[in-house]
Amino acid sequence: MTANKKKSRKKVVLRLWQYLYKHKYLLLLALLLTITGNILALVGPKLSGMAIDNIEFGEGLVKFDKVFYYAFWMIVFYVISTIFSYLLSVLMIHISRKVVFEMREDLFSKLLKLPIGYFDKHQTGDILSKMSYDIDTINTSLSTDLIQICASVITVVGSFFMMVTISPYLVGVFLVTIPISIFLTKFITGKTSPLFRKRSLKLGELNGFVEEMVSGQKTLKAYNQEINTVDKFDIKNEEAVEAYYKSEYYTIAGPSVNFVNNLSLSLISVLGAIFYLYEMMSVGNISSFVLYSRKFSGPINEMANIMSEFQSALAAAERVFNLMDEVQEVKDVEGAITLDNVEGNVELKNIEFGYLPDKKIIHDLSFSAKKGSLIAIVGPTGAGKTTLINLLMRFYDADKGRILIDDNDITMATMSSLRKSYAMVLQDTWLFHGTIFENVSYGKKDANIEEVIEACKAAKIHSYIKRLPNGYDTIIKEDGTNISKGQKQLLTIARAMLLDCKMLILDEATSNVDTRTEIKIQQAMRNLMKDKTCFIIAHRLSTIQNADLILVVNDGNIVEQGNHEELMKKKGFYNKLYNSQFE
Repeated sequence: MTANKKKSRKKVVLRLWQYLYKHKYLLLLALLLTITGNILALVGPKLSGMAIDNIEFGEGLVKFDKVFYYAFWMIVFYVISTIFSYLLSVLMIHISRKVVFEMREDLFSKLLKLPIGYFDKHQTGDILSKMSYDIDTINTSLSTDLIQICASVITVVGSFFMMVTISPYLVGVFLVTIPISIFLTKFITGKTSPLFRKRSLKLGELNGFVEEMVSGQKTLKAYNQEINTVDKFDIKNEEAVEAYYKSEYYTIAGPSVNFVNNLSLSLISVLGAIFYLYEMMSVGNISSFVLYSRKFSGPINEMANIMSEFQSALAAAERVFNLMDEVQEVKDVEGAITLDNVEGNVELKNIEFGYLPDKKIIHDLSFSAKKGSLIAIVGPTGAGKTTLINLLMRFYDADKGRILIDDNDITMATMSSLRKSYAMVLQDTWLFHGTIFENVSYGKKDANIEEVIEACKAAKIHSYIKRLPNGYDTIIKEDGTNISKGQKQLLTIARAMLLDCKMLILDEATSNVDTRTEIKIQQAMRNLMKDKTCFIIAHRLSTIQNADLILVVNDGNIVEQGNHEELMKKKGFYNKLYNSQFE
C-alpha cells in the first residue's frame, strides 16, 4: 500500500511538471532569479563578518572607514536580492496563473466528455469543489511553495559551503542536529499526506451536501426539515473541520524542528567562544558563522511547513487528475460513418439493458418507427420509458441488441452526427443566464430573429415574450428563476422546434403546462415536425390519442402496441392505464 501511494504521488508530481514544462523558459528565468537572488543574499553574512574584523582602533578613536565600505556593499547586495525576490514572486504568480487556467480548461473539457452516467453517480458539489477549491490549492502551492523549496535548497547548500570555508570544525555540530531535523520533517510529511487527501475528500462531500440542500430549498421548507437538515450539516461540517484540524495539527509541529535548530545555535555559540579564546576564530568569523547557521537551519525549520502545504497541493492534484482520468464517453469507432440526410426510420432489435450488471431494466425490447410517425411511449413509473430515450440518444449503450437509424447501427455512427439527428426536450428544463433569443437559438447559432419568433409562436410562448419589457432581449437569470416552470418548458420546446432535425424526443416535456396548452403544443408541433419522427413520453394519455403508434412499456418489455383506438378495444394494460386517469 505504501509503495502504491509513493507511485501515485510520483505520478501526480510528473503530471504537474507536464503543465509547468509548457512554460519552461519562464521557469528557467525563475530559476536564474532564485539562484542569483539567494547567492547575493548569502554574501551578506560574509561581508558582515569582514566589517566587524576591520574595525580599527588608533589614537583613542575608532576608525569605521572599512566598516562603512563593507556595510555599503552589504546594502547593495541585499537591495538587489530583494528586487530579484520581488520579480521572482511576480513571475511565479504569472506562471501559476497560466497553469491553473490550463488545468481548469482541461478539467472542464473533460467534464463535457464524460458520460451521463458519471453525473448520475457523483455529487455536483464535489465536482465543483475539484474545479474551484482543489485547483486553488494547487495554485497557492505553485506560486509560493515551489519557489520556496528551490530557494531553501540553494540557501542550505550555499550556507553550508560558506560555513565550511569559515570553520570546518564548527560544522560538526550539524552532524548531530541535521539527522534529527530530517527525521522530524520526514515524519511530519508522512503523517500529513493521507490527512490532506482526506481533507480534500471531506470538503468535497460538504460542498456536495450544501449544493443539494440549496437547490432543494422549497422542498426542504415545505416538509419543515430545517432542524433535521442543520443536524445533518453539523455532522458533515464536523467531519470536514476534524479532517482540516488533523491535517493542520502536524503542520504546526514545526516548533520541534525549530527547537533542534536553536539547540545547534547554542552549541555553535559556546564552541565559537572557545575557539575565539584559543585564537582559532575571529569575532567577525563567529558572527558570520552564526548568521550562516541561521540561514542554514531556517529553511530546514520551514521545510516541514512547506512540505505539508505541498502535500495538500498533491492531494488536491490527485483528486483533479483522478477526475481527468475518468473513462470518457465512448469514442467513435474507427471508420465511423456520419449520419447525413437522415430520413427518420428507427428500429430497435432485441435490446437488453441495465444500469447495474445484475439488474436488467429492459428485456428483449423490439419495435420499429417509420419516418414521419409519432411514437408515444407510455407506462407506469420505472417501466423503462426514459431509459429507452437514453439508449436512442446513446447516453448509455445497450448491453445486447442493436438500434438502427435508416438501417445504420448507431454504434457505427459518429456520436456528433447521431445527436444532431435529434431535437430533445426533457422534463427537467435547463436555461442559462442570457437573453431569451440566446436560449431559444442555443442549438442553432446561425438562427435569425424571424426563425426564433416562428418557433416561439409554434410553442405558444411568443405572446408572453412580447409582453416583456425587452421582448426577446429580456435577460433570463441562471436556470430561469425569474420565469415560471411552464414558461421555461415552452422556451425549451421552442428551442427544439428551431432545430432542423428529422427526429424529435419529448421526455414528458409538457408536464409543466396545463392540458389545454399541451394539446395546442402537440397540434402546433405536429404541423412543424411534418415528415419527422417524433418520440413522446407522456403521463397524461389523453394528449397522445393522435399518435401513429403507442408503445406500452411495463417492466422493460413492450406489452402492447398500436394506436389509441386499437389499444382501447383490446381492453388490456393500456385500457387500464387510460381509464385510471379518470377514476
